[in-house]
Amino acid sequence: MRHFGIGLKIFSGFLILATMLIISGILSVFEIYNIGSSVELMLEDNYKSINATEEMVEALEREDSGILLLLMGRWEEGRKILNSADSAFTRNLTIASNNITIPGEHEYVNRVRATYNEYKSIWEKPIVGTMKEENLNWYTEVVHKSFLRTKQETEQLMRLNDEVLYQTASDLKDRTHRSIMPGIVSVVSAIIFVLIFYYFVTYYFVKPIVRITNAIISFIDDKKPYRVTVETKDEIYLLNDSVTQLCSSQKK
Repeated sequence: MRHFGIGLKIFSGFLILATMLIISGILSVFEIYNIGSSVELMLEDNYKSINATEEMVEALEREDSGILLLLMGRWEEGRKILNSADSAFTRNLTIASNNITIPGEHEYVNRVRATYNEYKSIWEKPIVGTMKEENLNWYTEVVHKSFLRTKQETEQLMRLNDEVLYQTASDLKDRTHRSIMPGIVSVVSAIIFVLIFYYFVTYYFVKPIVRITNAIISFIDDKKPYRVTVETKDEIYLLNDSVTQLCSSQKK
């Protein structure tokens, strides 16, 4: 008869425990890796858009200064500032257009482009040497209002990316908590398994050995018949069978 050995039983128990810990470790590492990859990409995209909109707001303010210089009759200096700021704004608007990762962000970019084109069409026309020069009413009623509209649309695009950046940080916190859950579940399961394993080791291995030992002592000291029943078919069963035969031969 083939018996399922004690060593193999104990090894199987530790193998199950090790498997649980390995699986939980792999799941945790995989989740953390996914978090790192996705968050890095999202943060990089949001940072690009936020940086681009900040540059666009700065360019708008420089254009406003350039227009004021034109109103003062300083044509060469004003046009130089306007051309440089326009190039910066257009370049960063292109970056924002090519870095759309948020639902609805495309509409924000289109509104920025539309208001900026309207604003640009105002100061592209000659100012120095025309009735617009030193005309503060025209600047206040037309130019500055268009400037504020463009700046407001640009800042809304910036706020959109700021909100998503904050949401990304919140999601990162939640996903971090979820990533440690497999480890917690594994530790709790391992503790429960150890307790169950300890119970079976005590029930099937320790107690039968104690019964065999007590029965042998009673047989030797008190001459009581050796009667011990072992439920499992393993080395303890063979040991009990051998002791039974030995005690029977000694009794005869």
